[in-house]
Amino acid sequence: MLELDGLRKSFGEVTALDGLSLTARPGRLLGFLGPNGSGKSTTMRAVFGLVRLDAGSVTWQDRPITATERHRFGYMPEQRGLYPRMPIGEQLHYLGELHGLSGPDARAAATRWLEDVGLADRAEHPLRDLSHGNQQRIQLAAALVHEPEVLILDEPLNGLDPLGVADLGRLIRQRADDGATVVLSSHQLDLVEALCDDVVIVAAGRDRLAGDLAAIRADHPHREVQVRLADGRTPDLPAGCEPLATTNGVARLRVPAETDPAQLAATLAAQAPVERFRFEPPSLEEIFRSTVGASIAELEAADEEAA
Repeated sequence: MLELDGLRKSFGEVTALDGLSLTARPGRLLGFLGPNGSGKSTTMRAVFGLVRLDAGSVTWQDRPITATERHRFGYMPEQRGLYPRMPIGEQLHYLGELHGLSGPDARAAATRWLEDVGLADRAEHPLRDLSHGNQQRIQLAAALVHEPEVLILDEPLNGLDPLGVADLGRLIRQRADDGATVVLSSHQLDLVEALCDDVVIVAAGRDRLAGDLAAIRADHPHREVQVRLADGRTPDLPAGCEPLATTNGVARLRVPAETDPAQLAATLAAQAPVERFRFEPPSLEEIFRSTVGASIAELEAADEEAA
């Protein structure tokens, strides 16, 4: 289990981490979410000893992380760092050896991961000759070549087409299913919702919401409704319904969790035939917005009080 407890880090007058804590468990994929500047990248770098913390601890299996453990970790930073002129097969082989694989094992691993990311026929090509999406595939293969026990991914699916997202998402999910501890940071909340078991939402250097994603959605005090009435009619909303947006005739509403969906559907059907009706827990995007918004309001109130 990877545990980060009370992390604090300032860069001059800028506070990057302000007591942030999180726990990532083996066999589960953790979505690590937050707005820009919330401390996510600093946190991930701290796991690898790339940032000297002012306070707090980072442990793996209840022990401080040493260089030996970090050799068994995998990291895909947002700012990529592979060698542009080096053939990709040779590069993966080299990185496998750096992580402790023997020469033959590293070569076999490089070959296998090139096959898994769909680039076995490009082994002799330098990285710079690949498209952006294929470079992303190689970056993930580089993080996975030694089959790490802990895998930290910073925006791994950014800029990929739908096929690339599906392919790389499958490999990331499989690593967690194989028992690794996987932490994925992304602004693509629909993808996080589809892939992840747990989430941590951070803002201003603090963890604001954490836990099992399904449980967080189920326990939320609101539900989201999507409804479309015949002829594009705008529904007259009963008490307790809050309109969110209307797109292509589909109205999105927020209602209290205790709302009876059958009764709500009947009320709407009395106005016009219902062509579409969905009643479900809020999306991760909605939870993210409300959590971060509440955190920002709290900070602004604290600043006003201090002034």
